[in-house]
Amino acid sequence: MTSSLAALICILFIVYLFWTDPKKSNGHSIALWIPFFWMFLAGSRYVSSWLNVRTVSVETYSEGSPVDAAAFFLLIAAAVLVLSRRKIDWDRLLIQNKWVWLYFLYCGISTIWSEYSFISFKRWIKELGNPIMVLVILTEQRPYEAVGIILRRLAFLWLPLSVLFIKYYPDLGRAYHQDGSPMYTGVGHQKNDLGLICLISTIYFSWNFLLNRKGDFDLGGRGNITDFVLLGMLAWLFYMSNSQTSLVCAVAAVSLLVMSRITLIAQKPGRIMVLLMVVVSLLPLLEATLDLSDVVLGMLGRDSTLTSRTSIWQVLGELAMNPVVGAGYQSFWLGGTLEILREKLGVMFINQAHNGYLEQYLNLGYIGVAFIGVIMLSGLLKIRKHLDMDYPAAMLRLCFIVTAAIYNYTEASFYGINNMWLLLLLGSIEISGQRATNRTENGYIHEQRGKAAFVARYRYKKPRHKASRNG
Repeated sequence: MTSSLAALICILFIVYLFWTDPKKSNGHSIALWIPFFWMFLAGSRYVSSWLNVRTVSVETYSEGSPVDAAAFFLLIAAAVLVLSRRKIDWDRLLIQNKWVWLYFLYCGISTIWSEYSFISFKRWIKELGNPIMVLVILTEQRPYEAVGIILRRLAFLWLPLSVLFIKYYPDLGRAYHQDGSPMYTGVGHQKNDLGLICLISTIYFSWNFLLNRKGDFDLGGRGNITDFVLLGMLAWLFYMSNSQTSLVCAVAAVSLLVMSRITLIAQKPGRIMVLLMVVVSLLPLLEATLDLSDVVLGMLGRDSTLTSRTSIWQVLGELAMNPVVGAGYQSFWLGGTLEILREKLGVMFINQAHNGYLEQYLNLGYIGVAFIGVIMLSGLLKIRKHLDMDYPAAMLRLCFIVTAAIYNYTEASFYGINNMWLLLLLGSIEISGQRATNRTENGYIHEQRGKAAFVARYRYKKPRHKASRNG
């Protein structure tokens, strides 16, 4: 099959997916396309890269591409216009999510003590696009259904295009490590981008199959058949990405969703939080007695240095400028840091600490790390209440926070235009007056408004022919 024919088939398949998607006409506003394009660019490549007008240099890394800046500015402006036309109780919104807004305020203030204040300030302005996109989604009439629609649409583009690039356009879908070995990137820039695409798609499909639809697969449905085709692509891309961090996060998310189906937990949703705390508390004991980390790394085919990450962490810890407030928002990697790392470790190019908590420490100090911890903790407390109102939506939020916490152990994603960061904000931010909407025919929560109590039982109805043997 020639590359041109493969590209034509891929485009037709993508058009077919969007055209026949049963979820495309659910009464959601056209504004959802704004965060969709934001997340698509964040998860794949920026506009300058898609248009092949991007140049890689130290100046470009510091200043950024004007084409990308214009594209993201237009998306932010469009999102702000949408929010300005919606009736939002801003005072209550700020109070409900005070830790998130205080964190972004602190990031803005930190640009003052940065040695590169103007660059840091511009990056902070762009960073504000993440919570703005989150607000566009969460102010929809059915917010978490809107989240699912966006993630589904992203899978429609990310997965087929990644397969096409890897198989038929190696110049676009492949790269190479420093030792010359191949690295499969799909629509991303490097393998971890492809791994994150697979992780996000895995969370969506697992949630959709396990909690957001009928319990049994209906192979006769047109949409379900295409879902299985996409799942086949997803499995192959996950294998090709060789991204063990994303794989571990995917296993954690799927495990959470599977456990949420257990009747003992579903009848009292708060038990999932208790189970999660028990697992977290047992980790230090398992590490001390069974060397859990070595066992897991061995299963994943990784060594104890996490592909030389531990040596990088040690050197970066020594280069920290201010342990309390850090170097200033996204300022640590500006200047001579790259040269120092190149001399000490022989690293050709690196622009993150490969640990989100260390990255926060370097840029924003202990205060920045504490903010991240408080944001996740406050998000979990909100989810605990949300479980009794909208079980499927709350579980999706829980997956976002748990995977973000794990993912940032070996990758840094608590900043910038990054989908893992945006998903963490989606899991942590809450807007009052949201309505829970789920299909009553599946035995889920019935839609209610205001402060009315929600039915929080997640049970499947028994087939009618088994309900009464005498009937």
